[in-house]
Amino acid sequence: MYVTTFLRYIRLGGRCVSARVLQRRNLSGADAINALRPFYFAVHPDFFGQHPREREVNENSLKRLNGYLENIQKPGERFPKPTNFTFYVRDTKEKSDPNGSLLVSGFRSVSFTLQSKDVLSTVLDVLRSCSLSVEHMQDVLKHETTKSSTQQPGTAFYRPIKWDKTYYTFTGFRDPEQELEQARRVEPTLSLWLRKNEPEATKKQNASLPHREELKRLKRELIQKLGLLNIRWQRKWGVAHKCSQLQSLSRLSTQSPEALLNLRGHIIIFTDQSGMNASGHVMLGTTDVHHQWTKLFERLPSYRSLFEQSAALKERISHLLGGIHVVHMERLGPGLTLEEHYNTLSSFLRRVSPQRLSLHPRSLQGLLMTLENDRSTPCLHEMGHFIIPTMCDTLQLQNFLQSQAHEARRRMLSKDKLEAEEEDIISSCLEDLCLRSLSKEPSVSSNQMIPCCRRLMEERSPQMQGLHLCVSHFYSVMQDGDLCIPWNWKG
Repeated sequence: MYVTTFLRYIRLGGRCVSARVLQRRNLSGADAINALRPFYFAVHPDFFGQHPREREVNENSLKRLNGYLENIQKPGERFPKPTNFTFYVRDTKEKSDPNGSLLVSGFRSVSFTLQSKDVLSTVLDVLRSCSLSVEHMQDVLKHETTKSSTQQPGTAFYRPIKWDKTYYTFTGFRDPEQELEQARRVEPTLSLWLRKNEPEATKKQNASLPHREELKRLKRELIQKLGLLNIRWQRKWGVAHKCSQLQSLSRLSTQSPEALLNLRGHIIIFTDQSGMNASGHVMLGTTDVHHQWTKLFERLPSYRSLFEQSAALKERISHLLGGIHVVHMERLGPGLTLEEHYNTLSSFLRRVSPQRLSLHPRSLQGLLMTLENDRSTPCLHEMGHFIIPTMCDTLQLQNFLQSQAHEARRRMLSKDKLEAEEEDIISSCLEDLCLRSLSKEPSVSSNQMIPCCRRLMEERSPQMQGLHLCVSHFYSVMQDGDLCIPWNWKG
Protein backbone atom coordinates (compact mmCIF):
# COMPACT_ATOMS: atom_id res chain seq x y z
CA MET A 1 0.00 0.00 0.00
CA TYR A 2 1.43 3.34 -1.01
CA VAL A 3 0.17 6.74 0.08
CA THR A 4 1.55 8.72 -2.83
CA THR A 5 -0.64 9.93 -5.63
CA PHE A 6 1.95 8.60 -8.07
CA LEU A 7 1.66 4.97 -7.14
CA ARG A 8 -2.12 4.95 -6.99
CA TYR A 9 -2.36 6.72 -10.33
CA ILE A 10 -0.02 4.59 -12.42
CA ARG A 11 -2.03 1.48 -11.60
CA LEU A 12 -4.78 2.90 -13.82
CA GLY A 13 -2.97 1.65 -16.93
CA GLY A 14 -1.23 3.12 -19.97
CA ARG A 15 -2.05 6.71 -20.85
CA CYS A 16 -0.52 9.21 -23.21
CA VAL A 17 0.15 12.90 -22.65
CA SER A 18 -2.07 15.16 -24.74
CA ALA A 19 -0.14 17.60 -26.93
CA ARG A 20 -2.44 20.42 -25.81
CA VAL A 21 -1.70 19.60 -22.17
CA LEU A 22 2.05 19.51 -22.65
CA GLN A 23 2.03 22.87 -24.39
CA ARG A 24 1.25 24.52 -21.06
CA ARG A 25 4.30 25.49 -19.11
CA ASN A 26 2.68 24.77 -15.74
CA LEU A 27 1.49 21.18 -15.96
CA SER A 28 -1.20 19.96 -13.60
CA GLY A 29 -0.47 17.13 -11.19
CA ALA A 30 -2.21 14.57 -13.41
CA ASP A 31 -0.31 15.83 -16.46
CA ALA A 32 3.00 15.56 -14.63
CA ILE A 33 2.23 11.97 -13.64
CA ASN A 34 1.44 11.11 -17.26
CA ALA A 35 4.67 12.70 -18.44
CA LEU A 36 6.68 10.88 -15.76
CA ARG A 37 5.29 7.42 -16.55
CA PRO A 38 8.64 6.07 -17.90
CA PHE A 39 10.23 7.16 -14.63
CA TYR A 40 7.55 5.62 -12.40
CA PHE A 41 7.85 2.24 -14.04
CA ALA A 42 11.62 2.35 -13.74
CA VAL A 43 11.50 3.00 -9.97
CA HIS A 44 8.17 1.38 -8.93
CA PRO A 45 8.72 -0.38 -5.55
CA ASP A 46 6.71 -3.43 -6.70
CA PHE A 47 9.68 -4.42 -8.86
CA PHE A 48 12.12 -4.34 -5.91
CA GLY A 49 10.52 -7.07 -3.80
CA GLN A 50 13.79 -8.97 -3.45
CA HIS A 51 15.70 -5.80 -2.57
CA PRO A 52 14.09 -4.34 0.59
CA ARG A 53 16.57 -1.50 1.12
CA GLU A 54 16.22 -0.24 -2.47
CA ARG A 55 12.46 -0.63 -2.23
CA GLU A 56 12.36 1.51 0.93
CA VAL A 57 14.56 4.21 -0.61
CA ASN A 58 12.30 4.46 -3.67
CA GLU A 59 9.12 4.54 -1.56
CA ASN A 60 10.43 7.41 0.58
CA SER A 61 11.87 9.32 -2.41
CA LEU A 62 8.60 9.03 -4.34
CA LYS A 63 6.69 10.47 -1.39
CA ARG A 64 9.10 13.42 -1.17
CA LEU A 65 8.94 14.01 -4.93
CA ASN A 66 5.15 13.99 -4.74
CA GLY A 67 5.30 16.71 -2.06
CA TYR A 68 7.81 18.69 -4.12
CA LEU A 69 5.48 18.71 -7.14
CA GLU A 70 2.50 19.67 -4.98
CA ASN A 71 4.40 22.60 -3.45
CA ILE A 72 5.49 24.18 -6.74
CA GLN A 73 1.89 24.07 -8.00
CA LYS A 74 0.53 26.11 -5.09
CA PRO A 75 -0.52 29.65 -6.05
CA GLY A 76 2.00 32.25 -4.92
CA GLU A 77 4.50 29.63 -3.79
CA ARG A 78 8.09 30.86 -3.74
CA PHE A 79 10.88 28.99 -5.46
CA PRO A 80 11.63 25.79 -3.52
CA LYS A 81 14.95 25.24 -1.83
CA PRO A 82 17.30 22.69 -3.47
CA THR A 83 16.12 19.17 -2.65
CA ASN A 84 18.22 16.02 -3.02
CA PHE A 85 16.72 12.74 -4.25
CA THR A 86 18.06 9.22 -4.60
CA PHE A 87 16.36 6.48 -6.65
CA TYR A 88 17.22 2.97 -7.70
CA VAL A 89 16.33 2.81 -11.39
CA ARG A 90 15.53 -0.44 -13.20
CA ASP A 91 16.75 -1.20 -16.69
CA THR A 92 13.38 -1.21 -18.46
CA LYS A 93 14.72 -2.16 -21.89
CA GLU A 94 14.80 -5.90 -21.24
CA LYS A 95 12.50 -8.21 -23.17
CA SER A 96 10.04 -10.82 -21.96
CA ASP A 97 10.61 -14.51 -22.54
CA PRO A 98 8.20 -16.55 -24.74
CA ASN A 99 6.18 -17.58 -21.70
CA GLY A 100 5.58 -13.95 -20.73
CA SER A 101 7.59 -13.90 -17.51
CA LEU A 102 9.56 -10.76 -16.75
CA LEU A 103 13.33 -10.89 -17.04
CA VAL A 104 15.14 -8.59 -14.63
CA SER A 105 18.49 -7.21 -15.76
CA GLY A 106 19.35 -5.17 -12.66
CA PHE A 107 19.21 -1.54 -11.53
CA ARG A 108 21.42 1.43 -10.85
CA SER A 109 21.53 4.16 -8.22
CA VAL A 110 20.80 7.74 -9.32
CA SER A 111 21.09 10.86 -7.15
CA PHE A 112 20.13 14.36 -8.26
CA THR A 113 19.10 17.77 -6.91
CA LEU A 114 15.92 19.62 -7.92
CA GLN A 115 15.38 23.36 -7.80
CA SER A 116 12.91 23.89 -10.63
CA LYS A 117 10.63 26.90 -11.05
CA ASP A 118 7.69 24.94 -12.48
CA VAL A 119 6.30 21.46 -12.97
CA LEU A 120 7.51 21.09 -16.56
CA SER A 121 11.12 21.85 -15.66
CA THR A 122 10.88 19.40 -12.77
CA VAL A 123 9.55 16.63 -15.03
CA LEU A 124 12.33 17.17 -17.55
CA ASP A 125 15.01 17.31 -14.84
CA VAL A 126 13.82 14.02 -13.33
CA LEU A 127 13.72 12.19 -16.66
CA ARG A 128 17.09 13.47 -17.80
CA SER A 129 18.76 12.83 -14.44
CA CYS A 130 17.69 9.19 -14.70
CA SER A 131 18.82 8.98 -18.37
CA LEU A 132 15.24 8.29 -19.45
CA SER A 133 13.73 9.32 -22.77
CA VAL A 134 11.95 12.67 -23.17
CA GLU A 135 10.83 11.75 -26.70
CA HIS A 136 7.18 11.79 -25.67
CA MET A 137 7.62 15.45 -24.63
CA GLN A 138 9.09 16.80 -27.84
CA ASP A 139 5.92 18.76 -28.60
CA VAL A 140 6.23 20.81 -25.45
CA LEU A 141 9.94 21.37 -25.96
CA LYS A 142 9.34 22.75 -29.46
CA HIS A 143 6.02 24.51 -28.95
CA GLU A 144 5.60 26.27 -25.61
CA THR A 145 2.36 28.12 -26.27
CA THR A 146 -0.33 29.74 -24.19
CA LYS A 147 -3.46 27.88 -23.17
CA SER A 148 -6.12 27.25 -25.77
CA SER A 149 -8.63 30.09 -26.13
CA THR A 150 -11.45 27.60 -25.63
CA GLN A 151 -10.10 26.68 -22.21
CA GLN A 152 -11.25 28.60 -19.14
CA PRO A 153 -8.46 30.44 -17.23
CA GLY A 154 -7.03 28.42 -14.37
CA THR A 155 -8.80 25.22 -15.48
CA ALA A 156 -6.59 22.21 -16.03
CA PHE A 157 -7.26 20.47 -19.34
CA TYR A 158 -7.21 16.79 -18.62
CA ARG A 159 -8.31 13.98 -20.90
CA PRO A 160 -7.11 10.57 -19.75
CA ILE A 161 -6.57 8.02 -22.51
CA LYS A 162 -6.27 4.32 -21.82
CA TRP A 163 -4.60 2.50 -24.64
CA ASP A 164 -6.13 -0.65 -26.10
CA LYS A 165 -3.96 -3.78 -25.77
CA THR A 166 -3.53 -3.86 -29.56
CA TYR A 167 -1.55 -0.60 -29.28
CA TYR A 168 1.25 -2.41 -27.44
CA THR A 169 1.11 -5.36 -29.83
CA PHE A 170 1.38 -3.12 -32.89
CA THR A 171 4.04 -0.70 -31.61
CA GLY A 172 6.15 -3.21 -29.70
CA PHE A 173 6.05 -0.99 -26.60
CA ARG A 174 5.71 -2.75 -23.25
CA ASP A 175 2.37 -2.66 -21.46
CA PRO A 176 3.13 -1.34 -17.92
CA GLU A 177 -0.16 -2.68 -16.59
CA GLN A 178 0.79 -6.16 -17.80
CA GLU A 179 4.27 -5.80 -16.28
CA LEU A 180 2.85 -5.12 -12.83
CA GLU A 181 0.45 -8.04 -13.17
CA GLN A 182 3.31 -10.35 -14.16
CA ALA A 183 5.40 -9.19 -11.21
CA ARG A 184 2.57 -10.01 -8.82
CA ARG A 185 1.58 -13.27 -10.53
CA VAL A 186 4.94 -14.93 -9.82
CA GLU A 187 4.30 -14.71 -6.07
CA PRO A 188 4.23 -18.30 -4.75
CA THR A 189 2.25 -19.85 -1.92
CA LEU A 190 3.77 -19.61 1.56
CA SER A 191 4.30 -23.37 1.94
CA LEU A 192 6.00 -23.67 -1.46
CA TRP A 193 8.25 -20.67 -0.80
CA LEU A 194 9.24 -21.97 2.64
CA ARG A 195 10.13 -25.42 1.31
CA LYS A 196 12.37 -23.80 -1.28
CA ASN A 197 14.02 -21.15 0.91
CA GLU A 198 14.12 -22.52 4.48
CA PRO A 199 17.46 -24.37 3.97
CA GLU A 200 19.13 -21.17 2.72
CA ALA A 201 17.64 -19.14 5.59
CA THR A 202 18.83 -21.68 8.18
CA LYS A 203 22.32 -21.74 6.68
CA LYS A 204 22.59 -17.93 6.71
CA GLN A 205 21.17 -17.69 10.22
CA ASN A 206 23.65 -20.21 11.60
CA ALA A 207 26.51 -18.34 9.92
CA SER A 208 25.34 -15.08 11.49
CA LEU A 209 25.11 -16.40 15.08
CA PRO A 210 28.60 -15.19 16.16
CA HIS A 211 27.87 -11.72 14.80
CA ARG A 212 24.47 -11.66 16.54
CA GLU A 213 26.08 -12.46 19.89
CA GLU A 214 28.78 -9.86 19.29
CA LEU A 215 26.13 -7.27 18.44
CA LYS A 216 24.24 -7.92 21.68
CA ARG A 217 27.45 -7.63 23.69
CA LEU A 218 28.61 -4.40 22.03
CA LYS A 219 25.21 -2.78 22.34
CA ARG A 220 24.87 -3.70 26.01
CA GLU A 221 28.37 -2.47 26.86
CA LEU A 222 28.05 0.85 24.97
CA ILE A 223 24.66 1.64 26.51
CA GLN A 224 26.12 1.10 29.97
CA LYS A 225 29.45 2.84 29.30
CA LEU A 226 27.98 5.95 27.61
CA GLY A 227 24.82 6.20 29.73
CA LEU A 228 22.57 5.79 26.68
CA LEU A 229 18.86 5.03 26.76
CA ASN A 230 19.05 2.85 23.63
CA ILE A 231 20.82 2.24 20.31
CA ARG A 232 18.73 1.79 17.16
CA TRP A 233 19.12 1.59 13.39
CA GLN A 234 16.99 3.34 10.80
CA ARG A 235 17.57 0.74 8.09
CA LYS A 236 17.73 -3.03 8.00
CA TRP A 237 21.49 -3.30 7.72
CA GLY A 238 23.08 -6.72 8.15
CA VAL A 239 24.26 -7.84 11.58
CA ALA A 240 27.94 -7.65 10.53
CA HIS A 241 27.41 -4.07 9.32
CA LYS A 242 25.77 -3.11 12.61
CA CYS A 243 28.67 -4.66 14.53
CA SER A 244 31.20 -2.59 12.57
CA GLN A 245 29.24 0.59 13.38
CA LEU A 246 29.24 -0.20 17.10
CA GLN A 247 32.93 -1.13 16.99
CA SER A 248 33.65 2.24 15.39
CA LEU A 249 31.75 4.03 18.16
CA SER A 250 33.52 1.92 20.77
CA ARG A 251 36.96 2.87 19.37
CA LEU A 252 35.99 6.54 19.47
CA SER A 253 34.85 6.22 23.09
CA THR A 254 38.29 4.80 23.96
CA GLN A 255 40.32 7.32 21.96
CA SER A 256 38.33 10.44 22.92
CA PRO A 257 36.18 9.63 25.96
CA GLU A 258 35.60 13.31 26.79
CA ALA A 259 33.94 13.84 23.40
CA LEU A 260 31.17 11.38 24.26
CA LEU A 261 30.20 12.79 27.66
CA ASN A 262 27.33 14.76 26.07
CA LEU A 263 25.68 11.52 24.88
CA ARG A 264 24.47 10.58 28.36
CA GLY A 265 20.69 10.20 28.48
CA HIS A 266 20.26 10.09 24.69
CA ILE A 267 19.10 7.50 22.16
CA ILE A 268 21.51 6.89 19.27
CA ILE A 269 20.18 6.08 15.80
CA PHE A 270 22.53 4.94 13.04
CA THR A 271 21.21 6.42 9.82
CA ASP A 272 22.24 8.26 6.62
CA GLN A 273 23.18 11.63 8.15
CA SER A 274 24.56 13.00 11.38
CA GLY A 275 22.62 15.41 13.60
CA MET A 276 19.61 15.33 15.88
CA ASN A 277 16.18 14.26 14.69
CA ALA A 278 12.80 15.77 15.51
CA SER A 279 12.36 13.38 18.45
CA GLY A 280 15.60 14.56 20.05
CA HIS A 281 17.58 11.40 19.21
CA VAL A 282 21.22 11.60 18.12
CA MET A 283 21.69 10.51 14.50
CA LEU A 284 25.08 9.09 13.48
CA GLY A 285 25.68 9.01 9.74
CA THR A 286 27.14 5.63 8.83
CA THR A 287 29.37 7.15 6.12
CA ASP A 288 30.77 9.87 8.39
CA VAL A 289 34.24 9.63 9.95
CA HIS A 290 35.11 9.94 13.64
CA HIS A 291 35.95 13.62 13.27
CA GLN A 292 32.41 14.40 12.08
CA TRP A 293 30.87 12.38 14.93
CA THR A 294 33.07 14.21 17.43
CA LYS A 295 31.98 17.61 16.07
CA LEU A 296 28.36 16.50 16.47
CA PHE A 297 28.89 15.44 20.09
CA GLU A 298 30.43 18.83 20.84
CA ARG A 299 27.32 20.57 19.42
CA LEU A 300 24.82 18.50 21.41
CA PRO A 301 24.24 21.25 24.05
CA SER A 302 23.12 23.65 21.31
CA TYR A 303 20.93 20.91 19.82
CA ARG A 304 19.31 20.40 23.22
CA SER A 305 18.60 24.12 23.36
CA LEU A 306 16.96 23.97 19.92
CA PHE A 307 14.93 20.94 21.05
CA GLU A 308 13.65 22.92 24.04
CA GLN A 309 12.73 25.81 21.76
CA SER A 310 10.82 23.38 19.54
CA ALA A 311 8.94 22.09 22.58
CA ALA A 312 8.01 25.69 23.47
CA LEU A 313 6.66 26.26 19.95
CA LYS A 314 4.55 23.10 20.26
CA GLU A 315 3.07 24.37 23.52
CA ARG A 316 2.11 27.69 21.92
CA ILE A 317 0.52 25.90 18.97
CA SER A 318 -1.35 23.61 21.34
CA HIS A 319 -2.67 26.63 23.27
CA LEU A 320 -3.98 28.19 20.03
CA LEU A 321 -5.56 24.96 18.77
CA GLY A 322 -7.70 23.81 21.67
CA GLY A 323 -5.06 21.78 23.51
CA ILE A 324 -4.16 19.43 20.66
CA HIS A 325 -0.61 18.03 20.89
CA VAL A 326 1.86 18.48 18.03
CA VAL A 327 3.91 15.31 17.57
CA HIS A 328 6.34 13.77 15.09
CA MET A 329 5.52 10.20 14.01
CA GLU A 330 9.05 8.92 13.60
CA ARG A 331 8.07 5.43 12.49
CA LEU A 332 5.70 6.61 9.75
CA GLY A 333 8.23 8.33 7.51
CA PRO A 334 11.86 9.12 6.75
CA GLY A 335 14.02 10.78 9.39
CA LEU A 336 13.29 14.47 10.00
CA THR A 337 16.11 16.64 11.31
CA LEU A 338 15.52 18.87 14.33
CA GLU A 339 16.34 21.96 12.26
CA GLU A 340 13.68 21.05 9.68
CA HIS A 341 11.17 20.32 12.43
CA TYR A 342 11.86 23.64 14.17
CA ASN A 343 11.45 25.58 10.90
CA THR A 344 8.16 23.80 10.20
CA LEU A 345 6.81 24.60 13.67
CA SER A 346 7.96 28.22 13.45
CA SER A 347 6.42 28.71 10.02
CA PHE A 348 3.09 27.21 11.12
CA LEU A 349 2.98 29.28 14.31
CA ARG A 350 3.61 32.51 12.37
CA ARG A 351 0.66 31.61 10.16
CA VAL A 352 -1.89 30.84 12.88
CA SER A 353 -0.82 33.33 15.58
CA PRO A 354 -2.38 36.46 13.97
CA GLN A 355 -5.70 34.64 13.53
CA ARG A 356 -8.31 34.56 16.25
CA LEU A 357 -9.46 30.95 16.11
CA SER A 358 -12.65 30.21 18.02
CA LEU A 359 -11.54 26.92 19.53
CA HIS A 360 -12.32 26.14 23.16
CA PRO A 361 -9.03 25.91 25.13
CA ARG A 362 -9.59 22.22 25.96
CA SER A 363 -11.88 21.09 23.13
CA LEU A 364 -9.12 19.10 21.39
CA GLN A 365 -7.31 17.94 24.55
CA GLY A 366 -5.75 14.48 24.09
CA LEU A 367 -5.77 14.59 20.27
CA LEU A 368 -2.62 14.56 18.16
CA MET A 369 -1.49 16.31 14.99
CA THR A 370 1.58 16.25 12.76
CA LEU A 371 2.75 19.00 10.41
CA GLU A 372 3.77 18.33 6.82
CA ASN A 373 5.24 20.62 4.20
CA ASP A 374 4.37 18.29 1.32
CA ARG A 375 0.58 18.35 1.70
CA SER A 376 -2.03 20.86 0.51
CA THR A 377 -5.14 19.81 2.46
CA PRO A 378 -5.63 18.54 6.05
CA CYS A 379 -6.60 14.94 6.63
CA LEU A 380 -7.28 12.49 9.45
CA HIS A 381 -4.99 9.45 9.56
CA GLU A 382 -6.50 6.01 10.11
CA MET A 383 -4.58 5.88 13.41
CA GLY A 384 -6.48 8.94 14.67
CA HIS A 385 -3.94 11.76 14.40
CA PHE A 386 -4.46 14.82 12.20
CA ILE A 387 -2.04 15.53 9.36
CA ILE A 388 -1.98 19.29 8.82
CA PRO A 389 -0.26 21.21 6.00
CA THR A 390 2.09 23.95 7.20
CA MET A 391 0.43 26.42 4.81
CA CYS A 392 -3.13 25.35 5.57
CA ASP A 393 -5.88 28.00 5.48
CA THR A 394 -6.66 28.81 9.12
CA LEU A 395 -10.46 28.90 8.72
CA GLN A 396 -10.39 25.60 6.86
CA LEU A 397 -8.15 24.19 9.59
CA GLN A 398 -10.51 25.26 12.38
CA ASN A 399 -13.57 23.80 10.65
CA PHE A 400 -11.75 20.55 9.87
CA LEU A 401 -10.48 20.04 13.43
CA GLN A 402 -13.90 20.75 14.94
CA SER A 403 -15.80 18.52 12.52
CA GLN A 404 -13.39 15.59 12.80
CA ALA A 405 -12.58 15.68 16.53
CA HIS A 406 -15.15 13.00 17.45
CA GLU A 407 -13.97 10.67 14.68
CA ALA A 408 -10.34 11.26 15.70
CA ARG A 409 -11.09 10.15 19.26
CA ARG A 410 -12.90 7.06 17.97
CA ARG A 411 -9.97 6.10 15.76
CA MET A 412 -7.46 6.62 18.56
CA LEU A 413 -9.44 4.28 20.83
CA SER A 414 -9.67 1.75 18.03
CA LYS A 415 -5.91 2.05 17.44
CA ASP A 416 -5.14 1.41 21.10
CA LYS A 417 -7.33 -1.72 21.11
CA LEU A 418 -5.78 -2.96 17.87
CA GLU A 419 -2.23 -2.44 19.13
CA ALA A 420 -3.00 -4.32 22.35
CA GLU A 421 -4.55 -7.15 20.33
CA GLU A 422 -1.56 -7.13 17.99
CA GLU A 423 0.88 -7.41 20.87
CA ASP A 424 -1.01 -10.39 22.30
CA ILE A 425 -1.24 -12.25 19.02
CA ILE A 426 2.45 -11.69 18.23
CA SER A 427 3.35 -13.26 21.59
CA SER A 428 1.05 -16.22 20.87
CA CYS A 429 2.47 -16.61 17.38
CA LEU A 430 6.05 -16.56 18.66
CA GLU A 431 5.27 -19.32 21.15
CA ASP A 432 3.07 -21.50 18.94
CA LEU A 433 5.42 -21.45 15.94
CA CYS A 434 8.65 -21.62 18.03
CA LEU A 435 10.12 -18.59 16.27
CA ARG A 436 13.30 -16.86 17.42
CA SER A 437 11.75 -13.47 16.67
CA LEU A 438 8.69 -12.00 14.95
CA SER A 439 8.64 -8.41 13.70
CA LYS A 440 7.00 -6.32 11.00
CA GLU A 441 7.86 -3.48 8.67
CA PRO A 442 6.61 -0.04 9.82
CA SER A 443 4.36 0.11 6.74
CA VAL A 444 2.43 -2.99 7.88
CA SER A 445 -0.60 -1.89 9.89
CA SER A 446 -2.17 -3.64 12.88
CA ASN A 447 -5.16 -4.44 10.67
CA GLN A 448 -2.79 -6.35 8.40
CA MET A 449 -0.55 -7.91 11.06
CA ILE A 450 -3.34 -9.41 13.18
CA PRO A 451 -4.99 -11.57 10.47
CA CYS A 452 -1.54 -12.50 9.15
CA CYS A 453 -0.52 -13.92 12.55
CA ARG A 454 -3.83 -15.77 12.90
CA ARG A 455 -3.34 -17.43 9.54
CA LEU A 456 0.26 -18.33 10.41
CA MET A 457 -0.92 -20.11 13.56
CA GLU A 458 -3.52 -21.98 11.52
CA GLU A 459 -0.90 -22.94 8.92
CA ARG A 460 1.62 -24.02 11.62
CA SER A 461 4.41 -24.60 9.13
CA PRO A 462 7.28 -26.60 10.73
CA GLN A 463 9.80 -24.90 8.41
CA MET A 464 9.51 -21.67 10.44
CA GLN A 465 10.68 -23.16 13.72
CA GLY A 466 13.76 -21.49 15.14
CA LEU A 467 13.88 -18.73 12.50
CA HIS A 468 13.61 -14.94 12.57
CA LEU A 469 10.43 -13.87 10.76
CA CYS A 470 9.51 -10.39 9.50
CA VAL A 471 6.07 -9.57 8.07
CA SER A 472 6.42 -7.23 5.11
CA HIS A 473 4.96 -6.76 1.61
CA PHE A 474 7.21 -9.25 -0.22
CA TYR A 475 9.11 -12.52 0.06
CA SER A 476 12.83 -12.39 0.75
CA VAL A 477 15.66 -14.16 2.57
CA MET A 478 17.82 -11.49 4.18
CA GLN A 479 21.59 -11.74 4.35
CA ASP A 480 21.53 -12.96 7.98
CA GLY A 481 18.80 -15.55 7.41
CA ASP A 482 15.77 -13.50 8.45
CA LEU A 483 12.67 -14.48 6.48
CA CYS A 484 10.44 -11.75 5.04
CA ILE A 485 6.93 -12.77 4.02
CA PRO A 486 4.05 -10.60 2.73
CA TRP A 487 1.29 -9.95 5.24
CA ASN A 488 -1.30 -11.17 2.69
CA TRP A 489 0.57 -14.39 1.78
CA LYS A 490 -1.20 -17.00 -0.26
CA GLY A 491 -1.99 -20.32 1.39
